[in-house]
Amino acid sequence: MRLGLRTAAFGLASVAIIALMGLMAWALSTKSPVTGLSGVTRVQQPVPEFTLSLLDEGELVLSEWIGRPIVINFWASWCSPCRDEAMGLERTWRLYKDRGALFVGINVQDTDKSAEDYVNEFGITYPNGRDVDGKTTVDYGVIGLPVTFFVKKDGIVERRWVGAIPEAQLVDWVDALVSGAGPTGETEGSNPERFLKLENQR
Repeated sequence: MRLGLRTAAFGLASVAIIALMGLMAWALSTKSPVTGLSGVTRVQQPVPEFTLSLLDEGELVLSEWIGRPIVINFWASWCSPCRDEAMGLERTWRLYKDRGALFVGINVQDTDKSAEDYVNEFGITYPNGRDVDGKTTVDYGVIGLPVTFFVKKDGIVERRWVGAIPEAQLVDWVDALVSGAGPTGETEGSNPERFLKLENQR
């Protein structure tokens, strides 16, 4: 009787080990490149809610702005690719703000002074605030900077760009977002040469 129980227990343990090894092998075989992991599951899904304490005081509650096209950009003052796209984001915001678009900047792993200096340096006028506890960064699957999300009026994330976004691409996607046109072509884009993983920052 004891021999039978031992045999059964050994068999169950073997099956469990084989199953675990199979799961690990599957996980390794389906790994995506780093830029592909950044928020990839957010596209075509409801935009995650957040409340952002703004650098110029006050706060922004995202859900209060659903009904307008929204562009959400994650950035940091120490991020050189973020600096590459900063003026393009501001120019595009000024171009489309009177057509109902809302741009929101979310500062990551920075100090108040560094974030404020950055906003002043580039003359950024759209709402910006710091993700002090990192929760919003995690909720959006952001593992590097910059990353930009494009949200439709119904609150669904329509597109995502990883890395510094070229201004012409930004204008094209914001124009489609504001006009209500469905995305044509790729809904995700990346500029891996102008992307910094958060673990390698500074």
